[in-house]
Amino acid sequence: MSELAERFETHDPGEKQVAEKIRCDACPVMCYISDGRTGACDRYGNVGGRIVRMDPLTILDHAAETGAAVVPFVAEGEAWDGELVNTGRRFVTAIGAGTTYPDYKPAPFIVSQQVEGVDLVTVVTEGIFSYCGVKVKIDTDRHIGPETATVRVAGEAIGHVTTGEYGSQMLSLGGVHHLTGGSKAEGRATCDALLNLCNRKPVELTIDGGATVIVEAGKPPVIDGKPEHRMRVGCGSATIGMFATQWRGLVDEVVVVDDHITGVVSEHQAGKVLGWQDTGIKIIGRRSTPGRYFKVSEPGLGWGGTSISDPLSILGEWNAKKGARPGLSLLMVSTTGEQFAYYELDDQLKPVQKPFPERLQKSVGLIEDNCEPALCTVLFVGGAGGSLRAGVTENPVNLTRSVQGLTTYVTVGGAPVYVWPGGGITLMVDVVSVPEGAFGYVPTPALVAPIEFTLRRDDYVRLGGYEAEIRSVEDILAKGGEYLNPRRGTGASASNPWPPLAQLRRAAGNGAG
Repeated sequence: MSELAERFETHDPGEKQVAEKIRCDACPVMCYISDGRTGACDRYGNVGGRIVRMDPLTILDHAAETGAAVVPFVAEGEAWDGELVNTGRRFVTAIGAGTTYPDYKPAPFIVSQQVEGVDLVTVVTEGIFSYCGVKVKIDTDRHIGPETATVRVAGEAIGHVTTGEYGSQMLSLGGVHHLTGGSKAEGRATCDALLNLCNRKPVELTIDGGATVIVEAGKPPVIDGKPEHRMRVGCGSATIGMFATQWRGLVDEVVVVDDHITGVVSEHQAGKVLGWQDTGIKIIGRRSTPGRYFKVSEPGLGWGGTSISDPLSILGEWNAKKGARPGLSLLMVSTTGEQFAYYELDDQLKPVQKPFPERLQKSVGLIEDNCEPALCTVLFVGGAGGSLRAGVTENPVNLTRSVQGLTTYVTVGGAPVYVWPGGGITLMVDVVSVPEGAFGYVPTPALVAPIEFTLRRDDYVRLGGYEAEIRSVEDILAKGGEYLNPRRGTGASASNPWPPLAQLRRAAGNGAG
């Protein structure tokens, strides 16, 4: 049993309060916590008879070159004993900020700062997301399982295989039905897997009727024990189009084997334009357009994401009337360049494998060079609901309209997000862009994610924000907040924009005066 599952198992939210315990109201579980202990989520503890957020409030420095800490922790009530590298580029994230539960409270920190003469406000809170999940992109041609197949962790269903994309297999994991709609074991397993994936830890997934895959954000996938090294350069047809000129004059025929679209250079339009001669080749598959074939094989772990280990199995009889002749040379290659073989037709027009010629090595190497490294991408997807929005404004729909109208800029741990069009605030963020360890959980079960809303101060007041709760960055550094936790400065990711400046530019582009 995982550590998270053990905490789910041993925590009793109905436990009666005893003298030495105090009640934590930071989430619906309402733990009673002994002095020196933490609650079921490990995020809050009893320190000397007061509820304390155990992780430090994280302030990003957008001038630092790396993500390493640049100042030490500062405990509650202590003076800030060091400055960030550039005090004009600080951003108070929601990491370690605490939540708005029981929902009527303003966000833990509502921060103001001047940026290029404009007063901006950033509202930060750790959102409790029951409606959340992850979308996983696995760069591979390997067949990991049929679409809609159930994805499991430790035997529990946590999601499904969804439609594949160009060179990648896709999973949809989590969501409210797996978190809360099934058994307790299913909810716990789902929450555990989502938390680890979002915090960039490896998770082993098994797919019904398919493969076992180890997924870790930013790392190559491991499929049935085999690490993937590269994703395909394109489908078989695209590969023909890209490299036909490399093969002209070096080989009589080229077949690029692919589970989706197998390409044949002599029939392909690229080959025709280059003056390629007919070869009399016969492909066993469904012909789409000239030189493009579907369903040459079932999907699998073989050549080009097919189930075949012998590429000749997709060839029929060669036709002498259409150009087949003894000695005709044939290159067969996969879409990643990992598998390749060279053949020549004998007197009976049967392909016979020959030593791979040096003249073709460069072209196969070029395919490999054009294949990008295979990685796993994990996108956290969450819906910012009414209770979270109530921490920003007394009329939550105003925040929704402000986000939809591009007046408010949304970040997760300082990282930019994609907000889906349409109703509500449904966002996606690449977890690799978020500082490590930014995600937590509560045993309801639900994930906890940092979320920040940045907008002009006058716009914040107009949408009914908590103006009396606005504080400066300096005041937060000096005094901390409700949950008494220390503050720390750390370098921001060089790939992430400074959110206040991003908001200024967004507001200017949206016509804000």
